Amino acid sequence: MNKARRDFLKGSAALAAGAVAVRSAHGLWGKDLAAQATTPRATELSQFEYADVQLLDGPMQEQFRHNHSLFMNLSEDSLLKPFRQLVGMAAPGEDMGGWYSPAAEFDPPKNMTGYIPGHSFGQYLSGLSRAYAVTGDRATQQKVQRLVAGFAATVTTKFYDGYNLPAYTFDKTNCGLIDAHQFADDRTALAVLNKATDAVLPWLPPRALNRDEMNARPHKNVSFTWDEQYTLPENFYLAYQRGAGARYRQLAQRFLQDDTYFGPLAEGQNILPGQHAYSHVNGLCSAVQSYLTDGSEMHLRAAKNGFRFVLEQSFATGGWGPNESFQKPGTDGLAKSLEGTHNSFETPCGAYGHFKVARYLMRVTGDSTYGDGMEAILYNTILGARPIRPDGVSFYYADYNMDAVKSDYGQKWPCCSGTFPQLTADYGISSYLRSAKGIYVNLYVPSRVSWRQGGARVVLTQETSYPKVGETALHLKLDWPERFVVALRVPAWAGKQTRVAVNGKDAGVALEPGTWAQLERTWKDGDRVELTLDMPLRLVPIDREHPNVVALVRGPVALFAIEPGDRRLTQAQLLAAERVGSSGDWRVATGSGDVVMRAFPAIDTERYRLYQRV
Repeated sequence: MNKARRDFLKGSAALAAGAVAVRSAHGLWGKDLAAQATTPRATELSQFEYADVQLLDGPMQEQFRHNHSLFMNLSEDSLLKPFRQLVGMAAPGEDMGGWYSPAAEFDPPKNMTGYIPGHSFGQYLSGLSRAYAVTGDRATQQKVQRLVAGFAATVTTKFYDGYNLPAYTFDKTNCGLIDAHQFADDRTALAVLNKATDAVLPWLPPRALNRDEMNARPHKNVSFTWDEQYTLPENFYLAYQRGAGARYRQLAQRFLQDDTYFGPLAEGQNILPGQHAYSHVNGLCSAVQSYLTDGSEMHLRAAKNGFRFVLEQSFATGGWGPNESFQKPGTDGLAKSLEGTHNSFETPCGAYGHFKVARYLMRVTGDSTYGDGMEAILYNTILGARPIRPDGVSFYYADYNMDAVKSDYGQKWPCCSGTFPQLTADYGISSYLRSAKGIYVNLYVPSRVSWRQGGARVVLTQETSYPKVGETALHLKLDWPERFVVALRVPAWAGKQTRVAVNGKDAGVALEPGTWAQLERTWKDGDRVELTLDMPLRLVPIDREHPNVVALVRGPVALFAIEPGDRRLTQAQLLAAERVGSSGDWRVATGSGDVVMRAFPAIDTERYRLYQRV
């Protein structure tokens, strides 16, 4: 071990051994977090429990069931094998391969085989824990508990000796263990977490480092510069909230990247250009947790501003980050990506991060427009992702190139295989929120939600084929009449013919796009709410600098031109598109033949184009 590494580990271990104070950077941006009250901040809206919401037949339920079944059937020995191998234990089971298993041929960035052994174990554990919370399936709970016990036996600092991304992998492990505790009732999980935390701390830097700072450190190869300590605080805060101990709040504060990220964002500086897209969006979740746990208004401003900057440079699908990087506003960055890359949006990871921070901010602010971005991501990206195969072949990038095609990722078990099962387990809790006043319907999806309102037990069942059609029906079942609010998200794009009826009669409430339509009344058993959303066709430019590079969008759904060749379309032709029967396809008539337009989930192997030059 060289001197620089020894000195680095001494400094890191010293910080870990004592009571970790808030970094001095907090003095630059706001009040010392350690001195603030630990009472969680109240939010405008709150989250339902996983078991409260059940998905009904539809593509979301299908994805959830596929992921649940796939990870239930994975070999536990194979899942635990990298941990056993790297600490010198007997390691039965087959190698999973790809990123997940150690490999001598790892040579970044040329050969990514064996990139991060065991990296996604914690996410698989988290996905299974949340799936148990949704389903109550005893076999799922038992598998979670066996995996926690098997992992516990491998925990030692030896695992991280020579390991390239310790913070990246530990953050996922942390999430898996706190979810096993919270959602699968594993009573050993927090003790295992404390042991795992002791094992990783000597290998973490004294504070969160950005990519430039990581690159300046001694490193064996370039992958050692890609570690992501700035995502750690979210799960450290959650560990603290769930009873793992006070040190987790201190660790969360220690790794808040205030000097080069949250501080400038809080001041309204857009420092996203050039940053790694998914991890920095995921990092915004840490800022919200700092607000929720420590009451830091500065971190809430940072999260709100940062997410606004993300939305301002998103594609018409809601996706962002071509080549996993944010672009500089006012440049040709996004437009050039349509010719320069097929790696347009890191789909399962990006969708997971987007849903999380949008759900956090919706809870804190009560702002309905965060749901508009969530449904765009849902219908235009993740519902079109190919399913993970049993051998680990996964969908990674959505392709928005001018000559695009869907394809799976070249390496097995990449990062997106970890976030996908977490995201699909979260579909239910993303669909509805609540407050003391009542229920807030965020996503229009086939589902059922149950809760107590006042003295009544309420079950709301939603039946819909949205967004294929702009209608949804909500059926209420109550023990006895109760007065409360049923709030419906009215998307910002909603047209003038949007209507809501209760029991067949106009509800008599104002329907303002970009707000909640709040129906407050005494509800009784058998009441029915019907929402009809006017979904006009519209053209969405890729950015202000390229007003003639547009995507055709109907309601929340971006329509992709199928096998367009070199055909050039006009704005008038696109806006005159007509639906093709009940297929879900649309047809754009041109002087040289028709162009079929199709939603992303309906695209298979055909070539397509999102943006048209008009």
